[in-house]
Amino acid sequence: MISAGDFRNGVTLEIEGNIYQIMEFQHVKPGKGAAFVRTKLKNIINGGVVEKTFRPTEKFPAARIDRQDMQYLYTDGDLYHFMNTETFDQIALNADDIGDALKFVKENEMVKICSHNGNVFAVEPPLFVELDITDTEPGFKGDTATGATKPAVVETGATVYVPLFVEIGDKIKIDTRTGEYLSRV
Repeated sequence: MISAGDFRNGVTLEIEGNIYQIMEFQHVKPGKGAAFVRTKLKNIINGGVVEKTFRPTEKFPAARIDRQDMQYLYTDGDLYHFMNTETFDQIALNADDIGDALKFVKENEMVKICSHNGNVFAVEPPLFVELDITDTEPGFKGDTATGATKPAVVETGATVYVPLFVEIGDKIKIDTRTGEYLSRV
């Protein structure tokens, strides 16, 4: 059990049957009345953010989140298949559970499967991936004074904005959290 007085950023709690992660917290000691803790909580199942206040003596159970490395095998219609590389156990998740998490992930790459009490709620791709450009417009010389970008399609089908000098066949590094181009490889 974690009391509200011991809240820290990143702690995961179970409150009223939902699983929340603390994004921000603030201990408030008004001049008149009792102290309280103001928090901003993110529901890790549906992604919603709520603000709540608690008395410092309130206690909540800590939620245990399991993150397991698995290999993304392939997609079969609405199902995405993953395999544990140690036990070779396979699981299939539907597109609603995945969302946009695999937008930059190729088949046979490692991802983290996040679950709570055996229920998978998220897939975390690697922080950085290297992908080939399959389609983009040619850049024009002398058009770089403003740091201009152009859309490019990578081998997974996602669109990334890249500098004008990037061409079809180039391998680029992408930050999967923001979807931004980082560099050529």
